[in-house]
Amino acid sequence: MIQLNLPKAKLRGKKQDDKPYVWDMFRSKYVRLTPEEWVRQHFAHYMVNHLEYPASLMVIEYATKVNGLDRRSDIVVFNNKRTPVLAVECKAPSVKITQDVFNQIANYNLDLNVDYLVVTNGLNHYCCKLDRKNHRYDFIEMIPPYSNFRC
Repeated sequence: MIQLNLPKAKLRGKKQDDKPYVWDMFRSKYVRLTPEEWVRQHFAHYMVNHLEYPASLMVIEYATKVNGLDRRSDIVVFNNKRTPVLAVECKAPSVKITQDVFNQIANYNLDLNVDYLVVTNGLNHYCCKLDRKNHRYDFIEMIPPYSNFRC
């Protein structure tokens, strides 16, 4: 897989039917290793190991509804009160981060109602904070560490 703009994660893998799988510590199972999964696993490990997000408060492929349709947000982080506070949309490294990607996570946020949204393809990472007073998102330079969300 391609080298990402993230610290290298120590991932455990296996092959099954000549297809690569990776151990997902968040879902406690092996999952098919696609380019998007490569990004999702590295980004989730980055959040735990470098930004001190508790793995126990992170959900991978969190089920949500958008306009009555079932969707899955790649990563959702909760605070100690089990309120969602941050959502991450992961794309494969070959996928450009466009307005459509931001629209996708913004639509998910209609249900999630988090204050922070992150979009990444493993090479480029963007974080924005919801400004509820002015009804807009403001881009911020750094993804906040988990200490910002402790209750």
